[in-house]
Parts: sequence; C-alpha cells; structure tokens
Amino acid sequence: MSNPQNIIFRNVQVIDGNEDEAFAADVLVRDGEIAAVERGGGLPETDDRCIDGQGRTLMSGLCDAHTHLSWNSGDLDSIAGLEVEEHVLVCAESARILLDSGYTMAIGAAAAKMRLDVATRDAINAGMIPGPRYLAAVREICSPAGMLVPGISTQVSGVEEMRMAVRDGLRLGADIIKIIQSGESITQRAWAKDDYLTDDEVAVAVEEAHRLGRRVATHARSTESCLKAARNGVDIFYHMSYADEACIDLIAERKDEIFVAPGLHWLYASLYEAGDFGFPQEAAEAVGYKLELDAGIEGLKEMHKRGIRVLPGGDYGFAWTPHGTNARDLEHFVTLLGFTPMEAIKSATVHGGAIMQDDKLGKVERGYTADLLLVDGDPLSDIAVLQDSSRIVGIMKGGCFHKDPDVSDLLAQTN
Repeated sequence: MSNPQNIIFRNVQVIDGNEDEAFAADVLVRDGEIAAVERGGGLPETDDRCIDGQGRTLMSGLCDAHTHLSWNSGDLDSIAGLEVEEHVLVCAESARILLDSGYTMAIGAAAAKMRLDVATRDAINAGMIPGPRYLAAVREICSPAGMLVPGISTQVSGVEEMRMAVRDGLRLGADIIKIIQSGESITQRAWAKDDYLTDDEVAVAVEEAHRLGRRVATHARSTESCLKAARNGVDIFYHMSYADEACIDLIAERKDEIFVAPGLHWLYASLYEAGDFGFPQEAAEAVGYKLELDAGIEGLKEMHKRGIRVLPGGDYGFAWTPHGTNARDLEHFVTLLGFTPMEAIKSATVHGGAIMQDDKLGKVERGYTADLLLVDGDPLSDIAVLQDSSRIVGIMKGGCFHKDPDVSDLLAQTN
C-alpha cells in the first residue's frame, strides 16, 4: 500500500458512529488520520487532493468478527489436505476479497494450519499483500469427540493438554485462541446441543491466554457450553444459539468486556440456501437448523435489548457462504434481529473498533484512523447496498486508497 495522502472529501453524507443519523460534512484526512469533520461543509480550500463525494455516504470500514481466511469457499473437507504453498495463496486471496468488500477489520476465528493466520496477518502488516487489519488465530482446540472437521484442529483431553495447546498457539503468535465447546449439526455426529469441554479445560484456556494478554473465543451453541464459557471468563462468544436466561444474565454482567458474534448467516444459509450444494432445506431441518436459528434469534434479541455487544461475522468461507458476501449479516441483523440500520452499522464499525482493541478505529471522527468507505447509496435506507462491492466506490485504509473513487468513477463511465 502506498503512503498516506492528504485528502478532503467534500459533499458527503457522514455516518460517524456517534450520531443516530447521517449528516452533510467535509472530511479532511492527513497523515493517515481524520484531521477534521466539518458539519455542513465549508472546509477551506487547500492544496490537498479534493474528492467530490457527490452526496455519497462516507463511513468507517467494517469489521467481520468471525473470519476464516484459510477456508476456501468450497469443499471444507479438502482444506486439510491442501499443501501449505497453495493454502497460503488461499489466505491471501481471502484477505484481498475481504478488503475489496469494505472490511478493514477482521477477527480470526481459527485457521486450518497453525501459522496460516499469523503469516497472513504479518504479510498484511508488512504491506506485502492487501487485507484488513487482522487479529490472527491458530488451529481451533477441541476434544477428540468434539472435532468438527478432521485434520484442521488440535485435539486435547484434560487440563494439561489444553494448557500446552494454548501455550503452543501463543508461542506461534496467535492473537486469539479458539476453543470448540459444542458440535455442528451438519456433521451428523457432533451436535449443536452437545457439550465437549469441562469447566476446568475452559478455565485453563482462559488463564493461559489472559496471562499473556490474549483472548479466548469459543464455538458454543449448547446451553451448557454457553454457561461454561460465561462463568469461566471467555472473551468472544461465537453462535450462542441455545444460551438461556442464566447465561444471558452472566454475560450481561460483563457486557463491557465481552463480544458476541453469532455467525447468523451460516445458520440462515445452511437452512435456506445450501440446496444447490447437496444440503437441501429438509435435510437442514432434520438435523435441527430451523430450531437452532429460531432459538438463536430470540436469544440474540434479548442480548441486544440488554446492551450486550452483538457483532456481525457469519462464518464465511464455506461453499454457500463464500468470502465477499460478509455484509449479508448486516441485513440479517435488521430483518431477523430487529436492529435499526444504524445499529447494524455501529455493530460492524464502532463495536468493530472495540473488538479490535483499538480506540482509534470504527468512527469518522477527528483523531481516528482514516479507514473509510465511500458508498454510492444510503445504507441507512437500504442496508443491503453494502453487499454490492461495486457500490463501495472508495476504500481507504490508514489514509491510503485500496480502491480509489476517482478511478472507480472513471471505470464506471467507460463501461
């Protein structure tokens, strides 16, 4: 990526992450940061490059809180056998697609090989490949009975094996340790309502990660696994489909510390959109996905009502949830969970900055990092516009354009 530019965005509608509505403004970017947000416009003329937004929306880049860069948007069973050289290319392509889609932040939720996420993160940070700001995971940690996909997990039995697995992941540079507490019903052997790890195993994973300032994420669907995660200090909760009132009470007590990223689109797409891939709706209902989706929606509505931070991140990278369709989650938040469009956007921007642990990400505000999207449309009236990458005409990360709006406009005029 090139050096940051000094740029004035004029004639834009700003979604800043603070207000409940967009507002007209000029925005000045200097040295990779937002230097000014002038409501109503009227920033003085300077020698800086000027971009006429033509009334488009200027907003923060988005965050996907449940990312698998090493998933290949196809046959997941094949990824265990991919040679590392090909697998590195899969990760690089996934990272580029994510940034192309307007995602400037992402949380790794397990990699298929131990160092794939770490190497990809480091390559992004070094400017070798394009991609979002990324917090890397290693292979997910599971019990032998709770393994979801053969060949891509670290299996443990007992506290000391869990301790060693977490320490090994941290040694390799993981930002996030991911544990598997529940099954995944599509396997038809490890079920969503099962519970595979003990309290002590979960607790020691948290203890070891927290000792080095890292966090633990969990794949928890069953009621008991959600409770165990909540009472043992897990930081990031994936799925939470069957979380009961007792569990929601526990995480509500820690709502300023934890994040929930339910992976909603995986449930929805597995139920309604996987038929062409050999998993018809009747098969999905037979293994419980309709019941799980309905239960998850009710629990997530209650979490949102209580002020628990629920973030998008729909388990993308499977055949029927390919990379690049990540903004489907934002629409689900509106249509299924009752979020307003602004609440959905804040969940992917303001909360995104929080889960990234960076207080300069997620808002269009003076002093914040200039990770910005210029959107040809109004996501507050049509949240689905963020699913169309051609409508995201400008993508800026750290004050540098990954996608230059002037070039985008020129290409549109010539096509």
